[in-house]
Amino acid sequence: MSVVVSFRIPRELKERMDKFGDVNWSDLVRRFLEETVAKLEAERTLEKIGKDLEDVPELPRGIVARWLRSDRESR
Repeated sequence: MSVVVSFRIPRELKERMDKFGDVNWSDLVRRFLEETVAKLEAERTLEKIGKDLEDVPELPRGIVARWLRSDRESR
């Protein structure tokens, strides 16, 4: 289901847009909004991950390599 969203733009801009009658402005604006929202959602997710990682203690250097080596040797 779709909803209608309206907003105001300067008259001069609308007049300039009218010169490009072959452009589907609704589709162009819709795609821009979708891309912008996706980008903002990704940024918010990365910020949340960063904050969550602040609470995770840092592992001693080389510990992951030792775990992997130990796991490989146990097979």
